[in-house]
Amino acid sequence: MDHSGSGPMRRLAAPARRFLSGRRGVLARLGAWSVVESAQTFLVGYGVARAVDRGFLVGDTLTGLGWLVVAGIAVVLAVPVVRGVFAQLAGLTEPLRDQLVRRAVDQSMAHALARPGGEDRAAVSRLTNQVEIVRDSFAGLVLTLRSFVFTAAGALVGLFSLDPALLVVVVPPLVGGLALFLVTLRPMAAAQRRALAADEALGEHAARTRRALRDITACGTETEAARHGARLIAEAAATSRVLARWAAVRTLALGIAGQLPMLLLVLTVPWLKGRGVTTGALLGAFTYLAQALLPALHTLMTAIGAAGTRLLVVLDRFTTPVSPPHVTAATPQTSATARACLPEQAPTRSPSRRAPRASCPIPAVELRAVTVTYGARAEPVLDALDLRIEEGEHLAVVGPSGIGKSTLTRVIAGTLAPSSGEVDVAGRTIASRSTAELSALRVLLPQQAYVFTGSVRDNLTYLRPEVARTGIDAAVRELGADRLVERLGGLDAPVRPDDLSQGERQLLVLARAHLSTAPLLLLDEATCHLDAALEARAEEALARRSGALVVVAHRMSSAMRADRILVLDGVGAACGTHQELLARSPLYRDLVGHWSGTRE
Repeated sequence: MDHSGSGPMRRLAAPARRFLSGRRGVLARLGAWSVVESAQTFLVGYGVARAVDRGFLVGDTLTGLGWLVVAGIAVVLAVPVVRGVFAQLAGLTEPLRDQLVRRAVDQSMAHALARPGGEDRAAVSRLTNQVEIVRDSFAGLVLTLRSFVFTAAGALVGLFSLDPALLVVVVPPLVGGLALFLVTLRPMAAAQRRALAADEALGEHAARTRRALRDITACGTETEAARHGARLIAEAAATSRVLARWAAVRTLALGIAGQLPMLLLVLTVPWLKGRGVTTGALLGAFTYLAQALLPALHTLMTAIGAAGTRLLVVLDRFTTPVSPPHVTAATPQTSATARACLPEQAPTRSPSRRAPRASCPIPAVELRAVTVTYGARAEPVLDALDLRIEEGEHLAVVGPSGIGKSTLTRVIAGTLAPSSGEVDVAGRTIASRSTAELSALRVLLPQQAYVFTGSVRDNLTYLRPEVARTGIDAAVRELGADRLVERLGGLDAPVRPDDLSQGERQLLVLARAHLSTAPLLLLDEATCHLDAALEARAEEALARRSGALVVVAHRMSSAMRADRILVLDGVGAACGTHQELLARSPLYRDLVGHWSGTRE
C-alpha cells in the first residue's frame, strides 16, 4: 500500500482537472468576487494608515475621518462579498456531491458483480457520511484557500504601498512558516493514513474477537488472541506517536508564520522609524497583520491540516478501483468430503453408553445434497452436504463461529427449509411432516434456554405433562439438577425466570428435554453456560436415553464424548471418529491441539 500520499494525489489529479475544467464559468465568477475581497482587504489597512498620517497627526480631523469612512465602507463590503462567494461555491460543491453519489453507486454495483453474494459494508457510509465529509471539506478548503490567496495579495500590496521596508520584516517569517507547514503535508497525510489503517485493524480485531469468544475459549487460543491484540495496540500507539510528532512540527510552523511577524514588527519599530516609516504606516501594517493576513493564514493551515488530509483520504476511497476476486480452480472436494459423512458401518460405543440398534435399517436423520444459502447470490452456508445419523447415535458438530452449525440444527429440526436437497427424519422427508409430528419427533434446544413463570414441575414437564413423579425425580438426578430443584423449593415451588442464572435455566431445560419422548435431541450450544463437569454429566445422561443426540459442541471435550464428530470448515465437511479426524482433518487437529494445550 502506498502510504506516502503521492499515490492518492496522482489518482485524484486527473479527475480533479476534469471536474474543474467543466466549471470555468463558476471559477471565473468566484475569482471576480475574490478580487473584490482583495481590494476590500487593501482598503481597510490603507485607510487606517492614511487617516493617521494625513488626518489626525497633522490636525486635519475631517481628512482623518474621511479615510476612516473609506476603511469602514471596505469592512461593510465584506457582507455582499461573502454572499457572492457562497452563491458561486454551491456551483462547485453540489455537482461534486452528485458525482460522488454516482461514483458510490457504481462502486457498489462493481463490488456486487465482482463478488456475487458479498456484502459491501461501506456502501451506506460512502453514500451518506463520506459524501458529506467530502462536500464539507471541499467547501471549507475552497473558502479558506481562496480567502488566503486574495487576502494575502491585498495585504501585501497594501504593505508595499505604505512602505517596502515593511515587507522585509513581515514576509520572511510568513514564507518560512508557510514553507515548513507545506513540508509537513505529505508525511502528515501518510501518518494519518497509517493511523487510520491501524485503528481499523484494531477495531476489526476487537469485533472479530468478540464474535469468536466462545471458539477462542473452547480452543484455548486466548493467549494468541491477546498477543495479536497487543501487537495491534502497539502499532496503533506507534502511528499515533508519529502523528503527534508531525502535529508538533505543524504547530511550530503555525507559530512562526502566525505570531513571529507581529513580534518582529514590534521589535523593529525603531529601525523602521529610522528608515522613514511613518506612524500611520506602522499602524496600517499592524492592521493588515492582525485583521487580515494572520487570521487568514491560521485558518488556511488549520483547514489544510485537518480537512485537507481528511478530504484526500476519503476521496482516495472513492477513486480506488474495485479489485476482482481471486479465482481459484474448482475442486470436487466439497461433495466428496460431504459424502464422507455417510458412515460405512454403525459406529461403536464405549461400554458405558447404550449401543445403537444395528438391526434398524432406517436412520434417525438423513441429509442428501443439502444446500443452504441466505440470498440468491450469497455463498452457501451448507453446500451439498450428505449426512446420515443412525438411530441411537451421538453426533457432535464442531467448527468456527458462523460456519453453519446452528443452520444445520435448524434444517434437521425443520424450522429452516434448505435451498436444495432433501432432509429425512425417521425415514420420511421432513417437508411432509406436520408441526405436531415434528414436535413429537425432535426437540431443539438453542443457546438461550426458555424458562417460563410457573412451577418447577410445569417447566420440567412442559414437553411431557403426563410423566410420573418418579420419572421426574430420576431425570433430575441424572442431569445433576437435584440441588437446583431443592434450592428453588421443590417441584411445586414457583419459578421466576429473572431470578435464575443462564446456567440454571439451561439445566432445567436439559432436564425437560430428557423427560420428552422425542427420539431426536438437537442441542445448539445448549450447555454453554454450564461448567465442564456438569456439561459432561448432562450430555452423558442425554446420550443414554433412547434416540439420537446431535450436539453443537461448545468445548472440544464435548465433541470427544460423541460417537462421531462432524467438522464444518466453510469449504466442506469431514465426519468420523476422533482418531479418524485427527488423521485427515487439519482443522480438527488444530482445535484439539489448542484445547489440549490449555489443559496441560
